[in-house]
Amino acid sequence: MSIKTERLANLLIKEISEILMTEIKDEDIKFVTITHIDLSSDLSYAKVYFTVLNDSNKEKCIHDLNNATGFIRSELIKRKLEMRKIPSLNFIFDESIDYGNKIENIIKEIHNEE
Repeated sequence: MSIKTERLANLLIKEISEILMTEIKDEDIKFVTITHIDLSSDLSYAKVYFTVLNDSNKEKCIHDLNNATGFIRSELIKRKLEMRKIPSLNFIFDESIDYGNKIENIIKEIHNEE
């Protein structure tokens, strides 16, 4: 990822997080944390990775966030970011934190056995 793309991805993380905290009315979505954004090289498409505080709401959050992409994009347009075009957003649950916790637990078990 180029420096410009990385900078714009970080800007989108900040702005989308702020929109989710202040503008979204759904209480389940308010506890979503944006962890990473993958922008396409032409900046027209963004995969938005997120985690939730309560894993039982994971499927509902995926559905609700992807339904709210139009609203989130319109809010990004109103903020007049330094982007010519706001990318299409696709929200994906970030499995890396769960995977990291699983590996950490395995390492702890190995050390406890020794």
